[in-house]
Amino acid sequence: MPTRISVEFGEVFPHGLYAVSEVTESRDFDKSTKDNPVQATDEPTGLRIWQVDVMDADPEARKAERQFTVKLLAKVQPVLPEKPKMPAGMPELPFTPIELGGLTATPYVDRDRCTGTDPGKHRCKARQAWSFRATEVKAVKFSTSSSKSAA
Repeated sequence: MPTRISVEFGEVFPHGLYAVSEVTESRDFDKSTKDNPVQATDEPTGLRIWQVDVMDADPEARKAERQFTVKLLAKVQPVLPEKPKMPAGMPELPFTPIELGGLTATPYVDRDRCTGTDPGKHRCKARQAWSFRATEVKAVKFSTSSSKSAA
C-alpha cells in the first residue's frame, strides 16, 4: 500500500480551496542551520518542496481543520494564478481560489491536542489528519450557467 494516495481535487475539496499565503520554500529542518537554511527536497522524485497556506471553503469544516499547508513539488517556484476579476461594484476577493493537480494525501495521527503525561491525567484528543502534496497549482475555471435553447 503506498503511503501517498492519489486523490482527485474535486473529491477532497468539493467546495473549493483558497491560497491564503504566497508560495515559499519549505525548509529542511534536519539539514538547515540558523545561518544556512536548506530547502527540502522530495526523496522519491528529487523535486524541490515549496509550500502554500490554504483554506478549505467547506462551510462544515471544523475550525482546526479549515486552514493548513500544502506542499508543492516542483523544480522552480510555483506561481499562484491571478485572482479572478470581479464585476464592477463587487469587492476584490481577499484570497486566491486555486485548484491542485497531481494531488496526493498521506494519512497521519495528529497528537498535538494530547495533553498531560501523568497516569490518569492524560487527555488524548489525537485525530487522524492528512498531509497534502501536489505537483501543480492552477486557476479555478468558473463555469458560467447558460440556458439551453429548445430545439
